[in-house]
Amino acid sequence: MPKEPTRLPKPELDLDPDHPHVADWFHYADLLTDAERTDLRRVREFLRAEVAPVVLDAWDRAEFPMQLVKGFAGLDLAGAGYADPPASRLFLGFLHAEISRVDPSVNSFYGVHTGLAMGSIHAGGTPEQRERWLPAMSRMDSIGAFGLTEPHGGSDVAGGMETTATRDGDEWVLDGEKRWIGNATFADVIIVWARDTDPDAGGAVRGFVVPSPSDGMTITKIEGKQSLRIVQNADILLDRVRVPESHRLSGGSGTFRDAGLVLQRTRANAAWGAVGVQMAAYELALSYAAQREQFGRPIGGFQLMQDLLVRMLGNVSASLGMAVRNAQLLDEGRGSDAHSSLVKEFCATRMRETVALGRQLVGGNGVVLENRIAKYFADAEAMFSFEGTREMNTLIVGKAITGQSAFVR
Repeated sequence: MPKEPTRLPKPELDLDPDHPHVADWFHYADLLTDAERTDLRRVREFLRAEVAPVVLDAWDRAEFPMQLVKGFAGLDLAGAGYADPPASRLFLGFLHAEISRVDPSVNSFYGVHTGLAMGSIHAGGTPEQRERWLPAMSRMDSIGAFGLTEPHGGSDVAGGMETTATRDGDEWVLDGEKRWIGNATFADVIIVWARDTDPDAGGAVRGFVVPSPSDGMTITKIEGKQSLRIVQNADILLDRVRVPESHRLSGGSGTFRDAGLVLQRTRANAAWGAVGVQMAAYELALSYAAQREQFGRPIGGFQLMQDLLVRMLGNVSASLGMAVRNAQLLDEGRGSDAHSSLVKEFCATRMRETVALGRQLVGGNGVVLENRIAKYFADAEAMFSFEGTREMNTLIVGKAITGQSAFVR
């Protein structure tokens, strides 16, 4: 008989929708209502049945599994944050954590569509514009992207935006470039932010709903990413792209303040995504520690391995607690940019440490994609930077607590 290869221990993520997550050590999910827990169970079942089986291969091929759009649509939750009444920020936070726990790239797709794109129309659009675009986007019949970042503009894009919008009768002409735009390769509408060239506009930044494709728009997928590989990020070239005045988001302030309101919301969501990644890393490491044996016993019984696990659990718990309290403050109308910035900075920084500790515990086996921990380790790097770098979020909080701005402009 041929010799069978050795069966190696494999870290497992518990995907049973009825099992509470062991990473929720302080049972924060108990704060949800019964109806919210029922909805969250539906999400968990979808993630178990349709998302988890495909993400490793999709990540390896750097492709987005388009069949997931139909599955997300079936959950009927994409418009929950804009309903009357809207879903609680606490529920929406747990929703993002659940998706990110299974795969943060998929959560990024969902967050760009529901948070950045739909959020821009909700924050900056007129009632007529909301009614025109949001119902189809809520059904996910129409997918959105968000064009803010530019080749030369990341942290300073508000003051240094190079993309321009020039009024020409009943139309606007958009010229410029956008970079790192998630969902752009398959989006139906792209929210493009551009600086008004009218001297009387004072450099105001306007938002536009741009159908994709449009004449003069070139979308090129960014290749070679080693983080969040499932997300379809793209460069967008705008060469005299014409959009009607009716596509300008004209229900808000008509300035960058509209984009800022959207980013406050999504920055808090990004913190929840970082929580989900930490939960997954901890649970995978804990599973592996129970299976892997060295010196005749499971490594979970060794002091140094327990130290790693406890440090990871502490990071998860602190991050989850802060995200929960921030969501509660936002639900109460007492949240602020500074609150969300501190939560994103803290959770993303702790996430970076947590995934590294998990990779350390799983050892050499941790660099194999099949064992998942390496994927979270790589994905965390992009999540550490987007929705405001640690430095920018630090300065937002620093200004709030000292009353003095340390920004260069």
